[in-house]
Amino acid sequence: MSTWDLLNIQPTELKFQVELKKQSSCSMQLTNKTDKYVAFKVKTTNPKKYSVRPNAGVVLPGGSCNVIVTMQAQKETPADLQCRDKFLLQSAAVPDGVTTKDITPEMFNKESGKVVEEFKLRVSYIPANPPSPVPEEPEEVSSPRASSVLENGHQNRSLFDAVSRSLEEPNEKSSEAWSLISRLTEEKSSALQQNQKLRQELDIMRKEISKSRAGGFSLLIVVLVGLIGILAGYFVK
Repeated sequence: MSTWDLLNIQPTELKFQVELKKQSSCSMQLTNKTDKYVAFKVKTTNPKKYSVRPNAGVVLPGGSCNVIVTMQAQKETPADLQCRDKFLLQSAAVPDGVTTKDITPEMFNKESGKVVEEFKLRVSYIPANPPSPVPEEPEEVSSPRASSVLENGHQNRSLFDAVSRSLEEPNEKSSEAWSLISRLTEEKSSALQQNQKLRQELDIMRKEISKSRAGGFSLLIVVLVGLIGILAGYFVK
């Protein structure tokens, strides 16, 4: 805070965040430390670049006033974020009852013998997005399994990129790739059909073998019964 006979000014340096194509604003507070009406006026070395609201006014005894300073959107970032712009705040005691519309340039004319306080405010720029700290490099992977996974991942990625490039390029290689894919698809479909047919034939053969086994077992029983009958008749005689 800067202390003067008429006004206290806070802050004494205007700081703007610099972001391309975006406005930036900051404020300062003027406090009247006297029992008189105090008029003020704000000037800048670059009026096209900044707007000040209000740029002039009257602060009542013991009162305060907030001044908003807005920097217009910039098309390029200032080199090294250096700024040479400055602001000048003038203040002078005025008769009681004076309002903002009554302020004239003569009120801040020192030649008339009036006491006019002047204070220069510096301007500084702050980056809107400060650089983040550099992340530490990860430790080298020592596990063989992890190394294998990484190598496979790189290989798969390279293969995927190669196929993508071949499919995206409108040339003979792209046509050959599509022809190869179509032929492989047809061969896969044919193999599936043959596999299904073989399964069906295998099921039929299993059923026939089961039937033949059942028939052979019945015939064997009949033969055994017959032999037992013959032997029984023989011994009975």
